[in-house]
Amino acid sequence: MELMVFPPFDPAPSPRRRFKAIPVRTLLPNLITLLALCAGLTAIRLAIESKLELALAAIVFAALLDAIDGRVARMLKGTSRFGAELDSLADFVNFGVTPALILYFWGLHQLGSVGWIVALVFAICAALRLARFNVMIDDPNKPVWADNFFTGIPAPAGAIVVMLPIYLGFLGLWGGLFGIWLALLFTLAIGLLMVSRLPVFSGKRVGKRVPSEMVLPLFVVAVLFFALLVSYPWQVLSAGSLLFLACLPLGWMSYRDYQRKDAEAAEATEATVTDGATPAGAGAGEPGAGVEPLSPEEAANPDRPSRLN
Repeated sequence: MELMVFPPFDPAPSPRRRFKAIPVRTLLPNLITLLALCAGLTAIRLAIESKLELALAAIVFAALLDAIDGRVARMLKGTSRFGAELDSLADFVNFGVTPALILYFWGLHQLGSVGWIVALVFAICAALRLARFNVMIDDPNKPVWADNFFTGIPAPAGAIVVMLPIYLGFLGLWGGLFGIWLALLFTLAIGLLMVSRLPVFSGKRVGKRVPSEMVLPLFVVAVLFFALLVSYPWQVLSAGSLLFLACLPLGWMSYRDYQRKDAEAAEATEATVTDGATPAGAGAGEPGAGVEPLSPEEAANPDRPSRLN
């Protein structure tokens, strides 16, 4: 009979795996993103309850938080892959799903299935735009100046601008069934601009350094803007949306100007390389072109001037 041999019993338990502690500075940007997500989800509930004023205020608040969470992460050196994915998911909910539902509850529902389809298209366009942004952000062939531009209208700006009919409706400048059809076409146009290749100013390189003499005026302008936004929200949002739409052609022209300068620089570089590859003596601009080689006597006596051709 064969005996089975068991390994000796070790009463000491294996040490529990300890995970590395996470710095607090990496948590703060994610908390801001989660707060923006809560604002977006709350806006959906307020829209269902027909409290459109508060719903729009929650969307604007979410957009302001989205504008600072990335900057806070870079300032604190707390960027992470988890934070980037969380930010994308929050942007889809806040600036894709929520504006579409607000527009549908506001007036698109009067158009039946057509209004719902357009709301779906806008939300899907926001998702596609965010997915493309995540893919293009690590493009190694992108020129340095390309960081000044977004490809297509960014999701937060699209969410604020697409609700322009609601702002004008509160001002008494938009209404009726004809206005609802115009809002449907406007929503569809903004969604398509989000997934388009239109270059839009990003503003990423604006505001990193502020001259000392401009600090106090900047504070005054910021306080004045928020005071106007709180006191006259629909006028400020309407004017800001129209100004943003008016600046889109300027971004396209600036992008084309950068492309033209790059093309001219590439042509100049190619011409220089082509000239440099010409055999010696064939180009007049080459050093030593058109000069005969030194004779043995001239090489032996360098102080003697070379003869002229």
